Amino acid sequence: QVQLVESGGGLVQAGGSLKLSCAASGFVFSDATMNWFRQAPGKERELVGTIPPDNRPLYIDAVQGRFTITRDNAKNTVYLHMGSLKPEDTAVYYCNLFYRTNYWGQGTQVTVSS
Repeated sequence: QVQLVESGGGLVQAGGSLKLSCAASGFVFSDATMNWFRQAPGKERELVGTIPPDNRPLYIDAVQGRFTITRDNAKNTVYLHMGSLKPEDTAVYYCNLFYRTNYWGQGTQVTVSS
C-alpha cells in the first residue's frame, strides 16, 4: 500500500532554512508526480509545489524563488528545501500523491518565528 512519511519540520527564525523529506513506498516512485501541500491554522490546505517525473518542478507564487523541490528516485524520497522563511510559512506540511485518489503523509509542523 502507498505510504508517505514526512520528516524535518521544526521551529526556525524568520529568514532561516529547513529541509523537509518525504519517504515514499508502495508505488513506482520514479513514475509519479509528487506534491507538497501545507495547511496553516484556520486555513484550507494549499498546494505549495509539484515535481513531475521529468524533474521540472512548479511552485505557487508565494514560495517561488524561496522553496525548491527535488527528488531522489534511488531513495524514493522527495524533498522540500525552504529558504528565506517567513512567519506566514508556518503550517503543517504534507507530502501528496494523487493516483485515482489522494494519498497523504501524516504531516510535519513548520513554525517560523518573527
